[in-house]
Amino acid sequence: MKNRSKGFTLIELLVVIAIIGILSTLSVVALNSARARARDAKRISDIRQIQTALEMFYSANNKYPTSTTPGLEALVSDGLLTAIPKAPVPADGDCAGDNPYVYAMTGTSGGADNAYTLTYCLGSGTGGLKKGQQVASPLGIGNNFE
Repeated sequence: MKNRSKGFTLIELLVVIAIIGILSTLSVVALNSARARARDAKRISDIRQIQTALEMFYSANNKYPTSTTPGLEALVSDGLLTAIPKAPVPADGDCAGDNPYVYAMTGTSGGADNAYTLTYCLGSGTGGLKKGQQVASPLGIGNNFE
């Protein structure tokens, strides 16, 4: 009877290495997907934070900040925000460039500035919102351009 040495054959080692390679590839893909979802969640959180500060500004001043200077910077100077949130990068999905948050004051009624829009883009559907360009206003968040 021949005494066989204990250990792994070359084939067994190659199979184990291939399995480890496949598992690591799958985990990297899942991690990238999770990062994209996290960036979209941050975008929504930022928009809600800006909306809350805008409503507080409106309560104190009976109008929203103008679209031009100082614009959203008025929220910082009034102490409602410590800094204007910046959209996380990179942009995801069909969103282009650095995907900024765009504020515009809209509508006047009897001299009182009574509406605004915050435009932003989501790379994928998140929290019941569709992917793509979105608009937030005093009426709510997530009005899609369709």
